[in-house]
Amino acid sequence: MKLKVLVVAGDGIGPEVTNEAVAVMQDVMALGGHTLELDSKRIGGIAITTDGTPLPQETIDAALASDAVLLGAVGGNEFNALPPSERPEAGLLKIRSVLGGFANLRPAFAFKELAVNSPLRPEIIDGADIMFVRELLGGAYFGKPREYNKETGVAFNTMIYTRPEVERVAHVAFKLAQTRRKKLCSVDKANVLEVSQLWRAVVIEVAKQYPDVAVEHQYVDAMAMHLMNRPRDFDVVLTENLFGDILSDESGVITGSLGMLPSATVGGKINLYEPIHGSAPDIAGKGIANPMGAILTGALVLRHTAGLEKEAAAIEAAARKLLEQGYRTPDLVRGKDHGYTVLKTQEVGAKIREIVKQLLASSC
Repeated sequence: MKLKVLVVAGDGIGPEVTNEAVAVMQDVMALGGHTLELDSKRIGGIAITTDGTPLPQETIDAALASDAVLLGAVGGNEFNALPPSERPEAGLLKIRSVLGGFANLRPAFAFKELAVNSPLRPEIIDGADIMFVRELLGGAYFGKPREYNKETGVAFNTMIYTRPEVERVAHVAFKLAQTRRKKLCSVDKANVLEVSQLWRAVVIEVAKQYPDVAVEHQYVDAMAMHLMNRPRDFDVVLTENLFGDILSDESGVITGSLGMLPSATVGGKINLYEPIHGSAPDIAGKGIANPMGAILTGALVLRHTAGLEKEAAAIEAAARKLLEQGYRTPDLVRGKDHGYTVLKTQEVGAKIREIVKQLLASSC
């Protein structure tokens, strides 16, 4: 098969980690006799500097002509003084809207080799494996009216959802739960927010179509605590845009580093894939960024867009194997006498490609 992917590496460490993800994908697809066709366009700060906008029309057109879009990261301190609608992050919000993906899949899993990196006790996180399903096109991030009036000192945003918006993302979450441990937790703030009351009512209705899935409801503040003291109890976690953003980032504590977490946005015209971490401008260009989140994001491209489950699983297994062999990136070590072999960004990519080849060869 031929897979056409648009790469929008973005800012900061985005190009560095995306390069490694692409190299792994190329190797894996070639080993299976498949072809990876690549295009590259600008988004975020680099697009503002070069094109005067965080998302050029050229990038939009190329994205819509691709099978999938692989994004690195956007943002930079030099753009912080700009209005929100003109910042690099506005390009990210717009491409999500243009592509139409409404369900953001954010896996959070515990690596036993990284338990020492988590402030949580190993017995709490051991075996944790959560799939966050975050609604991505509604809520406060997209709701209107919105305004920040510096003269009056008044600002406001609108959190809004419709029944169809909640229904469609709920179906995605329930279907995922059926393929996993058949448990779903819906997160809201129904004791305070009317929009959450709608959310809960719709999820309860949709749940009737999935009698094999056990459902529970949690308020977002309680869920933030439960993720830290009993993460193993959760399987699929369904929530709206703002709550999902916060909770899935919090779950980086379970893994030991945000640099390990991938994500996929599905349900629209073209799937969008990106690691959860930001652009990390303070370490950009130093060759020390952790590319594992981006590489694991590449695995999601192969699974959800190309349907190459064996290849995707091999990449994920290779990442775990790398950790088992005692290799780390700087963000994954604590103190000087850690006993690990610390690798640079490109070295991690090379090692994972080597391991993937061995795994796929042994499975033939």
